[in-house]
Amino acid sequence: MTSAGTSLSRNPAHVWSRARGVLFALALLIIAGIALALARTGEQHGRLDPRSADPNGSRAIAELLKERGVSVRVATTLDEVTDAAGPDSTVLVTAPNLLSGGQRTALRDMIDTSGGRTVLLAADTVSLDTLAPGVTADLPDTIRPLQPDCDLPEARRAGAVSLGGERYVTARSVSADTCYFRNGLPTLVRLENSAGGDTVLLGAADPLFNERLADEGNASLALQLLGSRSHLVWYLPSLTDPSAADGDGSDGGDRVEEEADFLSLIPSGWLWGTLQLAVAAVLAAIWRARRLGPLVTERLPVAIRASETTEGRARLYFRANARDRAAAVLRSATRTRLAPLVGVPSREAHSPDTLLPALSARLTGDAGSLRDLLFGPAPSDDAALVLLADHLDALEREVRTS
Repeated sequence: MTSAGTSLSRNPAHVWSRARGVLFALALLIIAGIALALARTGEQHGRLDPRSADPNGSRAIAELLKERGVSVRVATTLDEVTDAAGPDSTVLVTAPNLLSGGQRTALRDMIDTSGGRTVLLAADTVSLDTLAPGVTADLPDTIRPLQPDCDLPEARRAGAVSLGGERYVTARSVSADTCYFRNGLPTLVRLENSAGGDTVLLGAADPLFNERLADEGNASLALQLLGSRSHLVWYLPSLTDPSAADGDGSDGGDRVEEEADFLSLIPSGWLWGTLQLAVAAVLAAIWRARRLGPLVTERLPVAIRASETTEGRARLYFRANARDRAAAVLRSATRTRLAPLVGVPSREAHSPDTLLPALSARLTGDAGSLRDLLFGPAPSDDAALVLLADHLDALEREVRTS
């Protein structure tokens, strides 16, 4: 007879009852992650796109610029930008942090030779090393209305503007106009270029959003910064740009920058989702872990039949795969009952040097097999555990009848 027919055997219903809670939680997390990703995708649709009328689009400022005679050209590749750049053009880079090392180098060459204006939105330290040497980014801060506190004509005419975000630190050797300070650091920096143009760093893109354009002096500052030349090249970096895959591979630094660019492409919602999954995994581990502290014995409110108690305890051992503990309990109980039958004191019942010789004197079997049976290793599977119980029961019957 095998263990396949016992009440403790695993079956699909038992496996499903144990796994359904975890599967339900996992499905819920996946659904929540998909919903969050779709929600964030909807939020980012048309962000800073001059053709988009969404709240975070920029169609409003583009239309105002066109009314003032400024041509607005949307570019999604670096080749389009370099072809259109010139002394009478402004190049707006909406996501400088997404550019690869090769793209930043090419864009810097364009800045040094075009003689026009370049506006960088929320550029971080990695992109500034190439696009604006001598300037680094400090920890970002919240967006709020800020006063210009500088002599830059565009800023003084605009007055208070919704700025913040990236805050910049300029080296002492760099000549720059710094405005709109947040906790002591500027969020707008203007640098002059060798070719006669300039580079403007904006810590945040809020003044260009449709929903924020009418706030404070946002429209005035945006029109002045982007409308100082007759042509505006609105650069929306794209993953389909062939130049994004270019690179000289001259040293390990480029590879580090590429890895940073790749990480910056991951939406923040997925990073938060990963953190939530980690927290959920920790909570699930705590939920499934064994309770701490010793067991407390309590009096049962009703009488329970011994067979039910035995089967219930067996099920607990089975759930925990505790064959070693179950075998230890069976052997200990058998030794306790055999000791008085062969004249061994109860306190010596669990000593193999005392119990085994007494048993060997009553039986004709091999003493070595008795040692393995009463003091041997734990069984390797459920079938071996059932076989051990049968042999212990047969040994006890043999001792009683001898």
